[in-house]
Amino acid sequence: MRSLLAFIAALSLLCTGAAVAQPVGQFPFALTRSGQMLGAVEGEVASFRGLAYAAPPIGSLRWRPPQDLPESSEMSTAYDYGAPCLQPSLPAAREDCLTLNVFRPFGVDGPLPVMVFIHGGDFVTGTANDPLFDGSRLAQAGLILVTLNYRLGALGWLAHPALSDGGSGNFGLMDQISALRWVHDNIAAFGGDANNVTLFGNGAGATSIALLMLCAQSRDLFQKAILQSVPGRAGLASPQAAEAAGRQFVAALGKATDLRAVEPARLLAAERKLLEKSPRRFAPAMDGNLVSEDIAAGFAAGHERRIPLIIGSNDDETRFDSELEVKEALSSSTENLDEMGRLYPDAKTPSDVAAGFYTDKVFSEPVRMLARLHAAAGAPTFRYRFAYVPEARRGSPDEGHGRELQFIFGVEGVPGAGIFSRRDREVASRMRAYWINFAKTGDPNGPELPHWDAAADRDHLLLIANDRLASGDDPLSERLDRVGPESRK
Repeated sequence: MRSLLAFIAALSLLCTGAAVAQPVGQFPFALTRSGQMLGAVEGEVASFRGLAYAAPPIGSLRWRPPQDLPESSEMSTAYDYGAPCLQPSLPAAREDCLTLNVFRPFGVDGPLPVMVFIHGGDFVTGTANDPLFDGSRLAQAGLILVTLNYRLGALGWLAHPALSDGGSGNFGLMDQISALRWVHDNIAAFGGDANNVTLFGNGAGATSIALLMLCAQSRDLFQKAILQSVPGRAGLASPQAAEAAGRQFVAALGKATDLRAVEPARLLAAERKLLEKSPRRFAPAMDGNLVSEDIAAGFAAGHERRIPLIIGSNDDETRFDSELEVKEALSSSTENLDEMGRLYPDAKTPSDVAAGFYTDKVFSEPVRMLARLHAAAGAPTFRYRFAYVPEARRGSPDEGHGRELQFIFGVEGVPGAGIFSRRDREVASRMRAYWINFAKTGDPNGPELPHWDAAADRDHLLLIANDRLASGDDPLSERLDRVGPESRK
């Protein structure tokens, strides 16, 4: 069937000489600057997968800013995902990975609002090709969903003097900006509105978006943002520290006269060796160009774009399994374990106390801080806390970081996503509706949804819990005051 569609669409193009996207409802293809793309249709959704947004960053283009693709009128099929970006945990990963995926409603005319998802994974793992990030449910609601791959690990974030000719470090962030430029220039061919783009992502994806909000080079490429579980107070490495880490990586490679000619397997071996000692070694760093300040400092100075923002975190972002992890997690607290236990009365073990404190210190309190700062700057700001656990997992809940993603994408029965109960689906439907409304209008509220109050100058948030979904004052405000940095002065 797919080959038949490709033949019919190609014949149509040859006969008409069309230079623009065909009317929605005929064939799933779009004319981009780099060629004519034929997609696939499943049910009510057309998908275009594995679309290159930049030249392959291989050979002489390794550790260089992404390069534009040449313009072309050739036809290509876009049925399959491209390769994930190179990382130790995925054998199928490749350096040639700068691709994105587009999902749109089939048979619906535009211009449609656009959502762009940036995946997490501590900047060293992950892929937009994860089945969990299938965009069909979001596209069915009348918008376009774009997911993208960007360089990871050493290939994405290496800073080293030998690479300064191409702009050392932060190559992954450059990739994200390049992908957003591709969206800006090409999304109309898919029925999208380039002037109504919302970025959303969790963890490292949310950190990326916060940095893009502070970055002049991405200023006109999106109009709204959703930050899910952003570690808002995390400090970025200085240029000197980033280059020192880069030298350690090059030393781990052994003898290498040309870094751009080293085999990918050697790169991964050196990366794996260093990650065992320092899991957060490869990440965005100060470079004086794309990144010139920490997220917290940038928001405090009012340097971020004053665009509508949803920001929030999950109630149980992590779990700890060893006494060493517990000790490390509690090391920054000025209170003893008994006092900490009183802050977390539902915690049954020291591990639970440490996990609660870590969640508050790294996510909950910094998210509140960023929400306050952004609201004070006059921008519409909506804060949430996701405390819902799927009914089947309540007997032994897993780590909560990223748990909200299944609810937003609405995917079930694939790796990383269980099967929902009726109640789970009700919560997912409402949460997804908030995200969709926000992408369309900049306001998450809509008919048949509990009203979500803006953060304004108060600690308002939307609490998504097992027993309720409601907007109101943050019940954890006093606890967050205790764990915040101001309490330790």
